[in-house]
Amino acid sequence: MMKGIPWAAAPGDNRTHVQYDRRDDEPPSVAVATALASFHGEDVTAGSTQLYQYIDPDALDDLFESTLGGTERSTGMVRFEADDATVVVRPERIHVYATR
Repeated sequence: MMKGIPWAAAPGDNRTHVQYDRRDDEPPSVAVATALASFHGEDVTAGSTQLYQYIDPDALDDLFESTLGGTERSTGMVRFEADDATVVVRPERIHVYATR
């Protein structure tokens, strides 16, 4: 799968999961917004879910920022709920699942 391209069920299907592989130069907050928009079948610029209503985007980006020594963070996870979805953020990948 190419980075920066969300994987989801075909349009019109009941979406229960979206996986988004984050590009190296893409902040986690932007990747999460893109994954959530894909999950809801929306364009990211017109998405109905406002990320800042659920999590601080700057804090999310800071959690996955390189260390002071310049080493990329390869571990860690943040999980939160946004509307009807559970979002799992890892350094290289975002998963969005339908909340049951």
